[in-house]
Amino acid sequence: MTRTLLSFGHGYSAQALTHLLIPQGWTVIGTTRDPDKAAALGETSVRPLVFPSGDGLEAVEAALDAATHLLVSAGPGRDGDPVLAVLRDRIAAVAPKLAWAGYLSTTGVYGDRRGGWVDETSELAPSTARGKLRQEAEEAWRAIDGLPLHLFRLAGIYGPGRGPFAKVRAGSARRIVKDGQVFSRIHVDDIAQVLAASIARPRPGAVYNLCDDDPAPPQDVIAHAAELLGLPVPPAIPFDEAEMTPMARSFYAESKRVRNDRIKDELGVALIYPTYREGLAAMLETPDQVSEK
Repeated sequence: MTRTLLSFGHGYSAQALTHLLIPQGWTVIGTTRDPDKAAALGETSVRPLVFPSGDGLEAVEAALDAATHLLVSAGPGRDGDPVLAVLRDRIAAVAPKLAWAGYLSTTGVYGDRRGGWVDETSELAPSTARGKLRQEAEEAWRAIDGLPLHLFRLAGIYGPGRGPFAKVRAGSARRIVKDGQVFSRIHVDDIAQVLAASIARPRPGAVYNLCDDDPAPPQDVIAHAAELLGLPVPPAIPFDEAEMTPMARSFYAESKRVRNDRIKDELGVALIYPTYREGLAAMLETPDQVSEK
């Protein structure tokens, strides 16, 4: 059987999944807003499309007709989900013939829990604008009748090209300390294996948290990276004294620990990198590789 994945917003996480699917004989069609990124995708085994403009609706609609599986990584904006804004009716029309659909959301939809634990049954209470937009996007995708939708709520993503090594080497890394602050994380290779496991064992309507086993303060991750490199640990800077962009400061507005039991119990996933320690150690060989979202 021909298996074709149409990936909207084919970036960092979707590319990692592609590395697993292509060797299995999958056809992967990936969209991007940027013609230059489309050209780069074209040099891989992915068939690129520029969306929402560039290739025209006909090419994207033809890809939807050909797709057996759908992955959405494109983030929402103030005007809502960019894919549904253009293609909602068409997606609704093809929904019943899809074997699987996945939407990559964020654990930000749970809001601030002051370091407490959340799981997939926890009430959604986003406190940032980004989290609220993601909740709205989740609801919009869920509202499509017949779509075999799976929601994946991702913690902070890291992996090759997305880690602290470059800044630690350059001496620009900062250990910003906010009392009680913890973040959950997930290595991109574990994102890919969870998505592949869900595709193999679909359960439409399922929600999965994608995170590792060790929610940790951000300053601990920076310190461990410095130790792995044999470099001095950057000095601690109190959060109230740190100069930060509004975007960076907003990440510290929420503190929670995220449970990941469901990906293990339902999908049989054994994390490749159960904590940031294993993940960073594996990244030492290619820590500064350029990556895209």
